[in-house]
Amino acid sequence: MGRDVIIACDFDSAEKTFAFLDKFTGKKPFVKIGMELYYAEGPAIVKELKRRGHKIFLDLKLHDIPNTVKKSMAVLSRLDVDMTNLHAAGTVRMMEAAIEGLTREDGTRPLLIAVTQLTSTDQESMEKDLLIKEDIAEVVMHYAHNAKIAGLDGVVCSPLEAGKVHDRCGEEFITVTPGVRFADGDIGDQKRVMTPAQAKVIGSDYIVVGRPITAAEDPVAAYERCVAEFCD
Repeated sequence: MGRDVIIACDFDSAEKTFAFLDKFTGKKPFVKIGMELYYAEGPAIVKELKRRGHKIFLDLKLHDIPNTVKKSMAVLSRLDVDMTNLHAAGTVRMMEAAIEGLTREDGTRPLLIAVTQLTSTDQESMEKDLLIKEDIAEVVMHYAHNAKIAGLDGVVCSPLEAGKVHDRCGEEFITVTPGVRFADGDIGDQKRVMTPAQAKVIGSDYIVVGRPITAAEDPVAAYERCVAEFCD
């Protein structure tokens, strides 16, 4: 499996999304559709981007009772996305139900990954807000292990934790890492961050990059810089 850069298309309309992606003449970058864009445009935006030739990570972070997640994943499987996700905090049973729902009659399905802890969460907020007293690194490893037990393909984690996830769950277990910023960039509201080059060294399989590309003066150049640092 090769590494890849996923652009987080965190826009609030199809019009803004197409205007951004039209800058990439001759390229079809892997894109993430998150809650903002999906709630604004619905399944139509997924279908149109697939029609245009983009791989899609549908980032809706499902977290509900197992039966609800199973039925929701069955609906999402019809959209022919390449990857989707849920919260590992929803329990092993919920993740197993998600796999059941996502798997089509012919046995195929998109990649399914679990969110361990959001990259905006640090040790202090985890203890204060979530009443989880264990070390955040061990919590991430425990959630990743649960995802592997449930049959998922990998996890969303901080790039700081990607190498340790591979050590615990195997090299084939995918690590998808947001919280990636250029060394000379603003970290925004992220707490646990790393550069594309550092993420490559530590073992990330995919990096998800938003504002460093979408808010760049030259988004195509910023994307190509990410690819050069992470993939080459």
